[in-house]
Amino acid sequence: MSAPFQRARRPDQKDQRREAILTAARELAERSGVARVSLQDIATAVGLAKSNVLRYFGTREEIYLHLLMSAGSEWASVVSARLQEVSGTEATAGVLADAFVDRPLYCDLTTHAETMLEHNVSVEVLKVFKRWAIDTYWAIGQRISAACPELTPADGAALVMTASAFVAKLFPITRPPEALRELYAREPEIAGAFPPFRPTLKRMVAATAAGLPLVRQ
Repeated sequence: MSAPFQRARRPDQKDQRREAILTAARELAERSGVARVSLQDIATAVGLAKSNVLRYFGTREEIYLHLLMSAGSEWASVVSARLQEVSGTEATAGVLADAFVDRPLYCDLTTHAETMLEHNVSVEVLKVFKRWAIDTYWAIGQRISAACPELTPADGAALVMTASAFVAKLFPITRPPEALRELYAREPEIAGAFPPFRPTLKRMVAATAAGLPLVRQ
């Protein structure tokens, strides 16, 4: 770490340190997976003591919630733009699926949102995160409704939430631990029983979108 970062006093220096922490956490997660990164790993990568990292973020989980919101906002921006160019549930499902598949870190963060990242954080942090999630679901839900007139904005928001749930189940299959990789190498028929990520995600999202209007009847 360069000298200016050692005693960050000015607002710009503090912002730079926060960004350095987020960047280190992002790079570690991309390399090893969110679940395998500790607060000590992040501190070491930035060149700080854990106590100094905690001056900027209350916990490791808070760091990754910030990254989830950043990655999710980028995902939403791309989806919003692409939905203006398509129509129908199949095309809409493809847009949602492709935007997830193109962003493995966001998929990983989504996988751990409720089971890990919403734990060990303050009420205020959770409030910010949940309001962001609601706003994001609703904004994309309106875009989905425009592309699929048979779906209401509430249906669209529900579809985004459902797509995230499918990601949380399907994405880990693409990142098997070492023991599973060894098993799959020995028993290819076992590996073949698990569905491929992108086509399965698209099919599940499309099926949900097609069924939502029927549930209201």
